[in-house]
Amino acid sequence: MLIRLAWLWIAGLVVSSTPAARAGASNSLLDVSTDGKLLAAANRDNGTVSIVDLATNQVLREVKVGSKPEGVTFVGTTHAVAATVYGDDKIVLFDGDSGATLREIEVRDEPYGIVSSADGSKLFATLEYPGEVVEIDAASGQIGRTVPAGAFLRGIAVAPDGKRLFVTEYLTGAVVAIDLESGTVVDRWQGSGSENIARNVTLHPRRPKAYVPHIRSRTNINQGEGSVVPFVSVIDTEAGEGRRRKAIPMDSFISVFVVANPWETAVSPDGGTLCAVFAGTDDMYVCNVIDDDYRELSFRKVVKLGQNPRAVRFAPDGQTFYVYNTLDFNVAVYNAVTLKKQATIEVCENPLGDEVLRGKVLFYSALQPMVGRRWISCASCHPDGDGDGRTWQNPEGLRNTTALYGMAWTHPIHWSADRDESQDFEHTIRGRLMQGQGLIKGKVLDSLGAPNKGLSADLDALAAYCNSHKVPYSPSARHGLSDAAKRGKELFFAKETRCAECHSGPYYSDSTPARPFKLHDVGTGADDPSEKMGPQFDTPTLLGIYRTAPYLHHGKAATLEEVLTTCNAGDRHGKTSHLSAAQIADLVEFLKALPYEDPEPQAKAAGLQKIER
Repeated sequence: MLIRLAWLWIAGLVVSSTPAARAGASNSLLDVSTDGKLLAAANRDNGTVSIVDLATNQVLREVKVGSKPEGVTFVGTTHAVAATVYGDDKIVLFDGDSGATLREIEVRDEPYGIVSSADGSKLFATLEYPGEVVEIDAASGQIGRTVPAGAFLRGIAVAPDGKRLFVTEYLTGAVVAIDLESGTVVDRWQGSGSENIARNVTLHPRRPKAYVPHIRSRTNINQGEGSVVPFVSVIDTEAGEGRRRKAIPMDSFISVFVVANPWETAVSPDGGTLCAVFAGTDDMYVCNVIDDDYRELSFRKVVKLGQNPRAVRFAPDGQTFYVYNTLDFNVAVYNAVTLKKQATIEVCENPLGDEVLRGKVLFYSALQPMVGRRWISCASCHPDGDGDGRTWQNPEGLRNTTALYGMAWTHPIHWSADRDESQDFEHTIRGRLMQGQGLIKGKVLDSLGAPNKGLSADLDALAAYCNSHKVPYSPSARHGLSDAAKRGKELFFAKETRCAECHSGPYYSDSTPARPFKLHDVGTGADDPSEKMGPQFDTPTLLGIYRTAPYLHHGKAATLEEVLTTCNAGDRHGKTSHLSAAQIADLVEFLKALPYEDPEPQAKAAGLQKIER
C-alpha cells in the first residue's frame, strides 16, 4: 500500500513554478531535495544510497540498491529518489522518507548519470555503453525514448527551461545537445583530440553556459609534468562547434598550483560561484563566475578536502554546499560564504577492508609518496580499473592502456611482460612519470627479479587493490549468445583460425606467472619505429574487449574488424585471411560477447594461479 500511495503522490504532482535551484538538474553522486530537507549520497563501493536529514546532519537510512551506484537524483520536488546502478544495469527508484523500493528498471548497460525533469514526470539517464540516453516515465517506470547520442556517455544535465539535455562523452570530452521535443541530437561541441575522462556536466542557472571538468591526456609526454593536464571547459550552449568552447587549465589557474583528476563541478543557485573538486589532490577550487564571455572564471580560494572527493552539491538556498569524500565515506558540510567546514556526516562504513581501501587511496593519489609533481595518479589512466582509451608513447614504445579487469589471473603484467607482480609498479612511482618518493624504504628490487612483495605494507595494499577488479559481463550476451556470436564462437575455436591457441582458458589468455613467459610475435612489433622491447608480446585477455578500443599494443587497430583484417597481414595473429566479410562479422560478435559467463569458477577448477596481492 505504501508503494502505491507513493506513486500516486508522484504521478499527481503539479508544479506551479520552477524554483531557482532544484534537485536533479545535473548528474552527481550527491543530490539535495528541492525543499532542502534531505541529501542523498550514492555509495559506489558498498552498493547503497544514504539519506541524510539536513536539519540534524544525521543519516536516516542506508538503502541497498546494487553494484556500483554512480548517480542519484531526487524526482522533481518530491522525496522519491532514483539511482543508477552501473554494475547491475538497472535504475532503482525508492521513497527517501521510508526507504521503500518503488521500482527497479532494467536498462541495456552501464547507467551512469541521471537527472529529473522539473515536474518529476521524466527521468533521463546516460547509458555508457552503447552510448545512449534513455527517457523513463517516473510514475510508471516505463522506458520511453532511447536516443543514441555518442560514445561512452556519462555526464548529463537538463537545461533550466527543460527543453534540452546536455551529455558528455567520457573518453573524448565532447558535449552533445539533445532536443527533448524531437528526441534528436541537435548540436555537438568537440574538444581537442587529447581531451579525456569527462564524467560530469553542469549548467549555469541563467546564462547559456555549461561547465565540464576533464583532463587532457598528452600521450607524447612520458613524464609527470604536463602529461595529464586538468581542465574545466566552458561551453557556450547557444553557439555551435568551433565557435564557443573555452578550456581553462586548472594547473595554472592560480600561478603554478597544480591539481589533478577533476571530477565534478557545481554552480551556486545565484550563478555567482563555481566549485570544482579534484579527486587526485584532494582539494577544491572555489571560483567566481564572471559574466564576460571571455575569462569566465576567477579564483577565490583553494579548500583542502578529504580523501578522493568525487561530488559537490549546493543547497537550494545557496548558503551551504556539500562535498563527498568517497574514500573517507563521509560528506563534509561547508558554509558557502565563509567556506568553513561546519560538519562531517559519516554516510556509510568502509566495505573494502583496510588493505584494499589503503591501496585504493594510494591508487587515486597524486600526492607524495605516490607522486612528486601532482599532475598524475594511477587513476588518471586507469580510473576505477578501466582504461582511458589512449595509446601512450612510453620509453619502450607505443603502449595502449589496458584495463585492470582480471589482472589477478593474467600475470605477468604489461604488453612486454616486464613485470611479474603489481609491486613492480614501485618503479613507475619512482620514475619520470610519477616522480614519487615510493612506498619501499630503501632500494627497490629489479622487475622480474627477487620479489618486491612483502617489502612495504602500502605497496602490498596497492597490489591488492589493483588485483581486485573483476571483469564486467558483456551487454551483448545478457540473454545468451546471439546466432551470429555462436557462429563466431565456432570460428574462434576452430583449429584453422588458431585464435584459441594463445587466447585460451577462461580468461582467453595463455599468460601465466610460470617461467619462461609465453610471449608471441604476431607481426605487429615492426609497426612502431619507436619500439624497444618487441616483437614478442604477452597475450592480453579478451574479456571485456567490447569496450577497450583501440586495440593491439600500439593501438593502431581502431576496431575489432581491423584487428582481424588490415592489422593481421600474413595471418600471424590467427589465420583470418580466408574468412568472408560475414564470417569476420560473426567472429567480432563473439568477441564483443565476452565474457558471457563468470570466468573465476572455471579458472579455479583448472588450477590457475590467482595473485591476490
